[in-house]
Amino acid sequence: MASNAHSRKGQGPVVLFLHGFPELWYSWRHQIHALVSLGYHAVAPDLRGFGDTEAPTSITSYTCDHIVNDLVVLIDSLPERVKAFVCLSVPFTPRSPQMKPMDRMRGFFGDDYYICRFQAPGDIEAEIAEIGTANVLKTIFSIRKPGPPCFPKGNAFGIRTNASISLPSWLSKEELTYYKLGGHRKMDRSASEGTCEVHSGDLDMVYTTLGTKEYIHNGGFKKDVPFSEEAVVMEGVCHFINQEKAEEIGSHIYDFIKKFK
Repeated sequence: MASNAHSRKGQGPVVLFLHGFPELWYSWRHQIHALVSLGYHAVAPDLRGFGDTEAPTSITSYTCDHIVNDLVVLIDSLPERVKAFVCLSVPFTPRSPQMKPMDRMRGFFGDDYYICRFQAPGDIEAEIAEIGTANVLKTIFSIRKPGPPCFPKGNAFGIRTNASISLPSWLSKEELTYYKLGGHRKMDRSASEGTCEVHSGDLDMVYTTLGTKEYIHNGGFKKDVPFSEEAVVMEGVCHFINQEKAEEIGSHIYDFIKKFK
């Protein structure tokens, strides 16, 4: 297993916090504190390849099967199985047997789509090195532009040389130092159904990307995940919702999972 838990606090029913790109366990710091104070055992790992994990050198070690197996091992070490699932900013999407997810993304959004740009080793890394990791992270965390995030070659992040980039109000300079860029080379994945609640910001890049809003609100999502609750969409909020609206998200998570305690 290449995933190491960096935060494990509290006593009581287990809440497993899983981060996305380009984040770490640290992204859940606010909710960890909130849920522990409410009588839960919070476990938050750095996923494979992020932060202080073992980070295998071969890119073939970063498939979704590898990530899922890491989590199975982690869950098996805990005294409980999954009762409920809360999803932030990225809703379930059904798998198409006719087309792999990466091919589907390229078909919809082109080769500049951000996940597509991270598939070839060394490509996007060279642009990040030229711009500087700190500036790239500031840009990603500050994005408030709706629609699919695309990183065109030659100017992937739209950052001018020597540009001064401000941090969003919800992220301090000290907090930024915890983050390192990992990778999005885990695609061509599968997903499952379950008791689920989805949260998103109305300015979120995923929520405003082709078809997602309609899928969530016009019955498609409910059909694919029949035990899901009504989606929660917060006004004026972007992708990193658990940090931008930390207290509200902590309360939403608690209100949902306490039903299964």
